[in-house]
Amino acid sequence: MPWLDDAAEGADLHQQIARLRKINNVLMQRVERSMEQQANAYSLFQTAIGLEAQVKVRTEELKTTLTRLERINDELVAARDSSEQANRFKTRFFTAVGHDLLQPLHAARLSLSGLTDNDAATSERAIARQIDHALSSVEELLRTILDISRLEAGVITPDLRPVVLNELFDSLIGSLGPLAQTKNLSLTARATDAAVISDPVMLRRILQNLLANAVHYTQAGAVKLTARRRGDQVRIEVWDTGPGISSAEQKWIFEEFQRGSASETSRRGGFGLGLSIAQRMAETLEHPLSVCSRVKKGSMFSVLAPYAGRSSQLEVLRPAADISDAYGFSQASVLVIDNDAAIQEAMRTLLERWSCQMRFVSSLNELGALISDPRYRPDIMLADYHLDFGECGLAGVARMRAVCGAGLPAIVITADYTEAIADEVRRADCELLRKPVRPAELRALMQHLLG
Repeated sequence: MPWLDDAAEGADLHQQIARLRKINNVLMQRVERSMEQQANAYSLFQTAIGLEAQVKVRTEELKTTLTRLERINDELVAARDSSEQANRFKTRFFTAVGHDLLQPLHAARLSLSGLTDNDAATSERAIARQIDHALSSVEELLRTILDISRLEAGVITPDLRPVVLNELFDSLIGSLGPLAQTKNLSLTARATDAAVISDPVMLRRILQNLLANAVHYTQAGAVKLTARRRGDQVRIEVWDTGPGISSAEQKWIFEEFQRGSASETSRRGGFGLGLSIAQRMAETLEHPLSVCSRVKKGSMFSVLAPYAGRSSQLEVLRPAADISDAYGFSQASVLVIDNDAAIQEAMRTLLERWSCQMRFVSSLNELGALISDPRYRPDIMLADYHLDFGECGLAGVARMRAVCGAGLPAIVITADYTEAIADEVRRADCELLRKPVRPAELRALMQHLLG
């Protein structure tokens, strides 16, 4: 039947058209996806170009920043080097100035001892005491300036060893006792068997500053020095019944040139450097320093130091017993090496009062002429460390000992407070005195060495 054939052909045609449409749709989808991918690729390409431009900008900015940072680092290094150089210069300057200022102060102290002689008139002794007080103030200020410069330069190295507190306390009470007596204050120390690990010189200076402050600012009552065991530490405390320190002042009381409101009523002079020195030395020793105070009640300053054990169980060097202050050395022959004419004259006056026979030389060359005389052999030598033209008094001691024997007693006197000089003097088996020398101190040491 023809119409059946036509119907079948029509169905096939519809199927073919449907299949072609389906194929066309698939192809169109592929084309569209391909176009989308191309569009995405182009977008990514544009994005990449933009990012590359940004990277270049950021790279240039980073290079500029690094260059600027390098320049700043170079400037900081130069500034640091300049600061260190200035600090070294300042330390050398203060050391040199301190030495030059201590020289005439040393001569003045030696000369002043003549006015304090028992034969002097009462009025002269009173004037001498006033002069001695003024010289002591100048000396203390000079030593404080030198201490500050050395602490800032970091040239102080603690000599840590066991320190017996009872002996240190007795020494401090004996030193500040007369000042406390003039103010009718009770100055005491509570006995303790403890010893601590510290530098004996620096620890003494810290406690001396704290005690001196307490005595100066306390108008009535008492000042007490104590030590309390706290585990593996010992807390050394200075108590007073002074005016106290407000909480606001406690925040800056350890800074330089700060004396607090109590100084207005105590009429104390000075520059407010004592607590600053104590703080810096405590930091060098790693001994925490603190204060607890109540206004109108009093204050308590404390220092923490490592516990070293009981003093009775330790073998430590004991200080030499006090020597009698009696004049006279049985016509002892004293050789003095010093290049300062004023000091020679002052020393001559002092030694004459002590009934000594003396010879003076200013240089190693003059000493050589004296050594060549076989009839001259001194009983003791007093040698200035720094002589003219870079010469050293220790060399003169060695030359004289070469002919008199190694047992010749010698005292080296210097205005140099560095530990290197002290070590050198000890290695040479000599005693050390630092300028300005107190006549009583010199006399006691000479008596001890001469037996």
